[in-house]
Amino acid sequence: MTETNNSRREDEDLYDEDEDTQKDKYLTFHLANEDYGIDIAFVTEIIGIQKITEVPDMPECIRGVINLRGKVIPVMDVRLRFKLEEREYDERTCIVVVDINDNAVGLVVDEVSEVADIPEAQVEPPPRSGKGKSSRYLKGLGKIGDEVKILLNIEKLLYDEELEQIATST
Repeated sequence: MTETNNSRREDEDLYDEDEDTQKDKYLTFHLANEDYGIDIAFVTEIIGIQKITEVPDMPECIRGVINLRGKVIPVMDVRLRFKLEEREYDERTCIVVVDINDNAVGLVVDEVSEVADIPEAQVEPPPRSGKGKSSRYLKGLGKIGDEVKILLNIEKLLYDEELEQIATST
């Protein structure tokens, strides 16, 4: 085998290892009285709360936009998406920047907790609701010891029409 083929195989092995390092890892955060998790592969960064510029005619849960190093990013308050009671932002409030279908979106959460390893075997399917609506956002329920983390399907957190509306406004 030539040296080029060996180095290519090593590169592929490294790539596979990178993929595996994010498998079953979730960024967990607190929202109201519950703990949630999102697949770490979607998270690009976590920043403190900052000034959010309101944009007219956005969906109710979209608070506005922020300027992140010269890039305008829409910001969704996850509390509003889940129809939870609003609360004032404080020093623990964070914006989790995620990439949804090549769109950067900031998610306002009460407090980021940790990156947790939740193997597939520890994830139960989401409960079925009567209307089927609330389960739209749920990927499953992750069990860590005696705790349960509500795992979100980040790609379903925004509706397609909302993503289009955000994309055209930024």
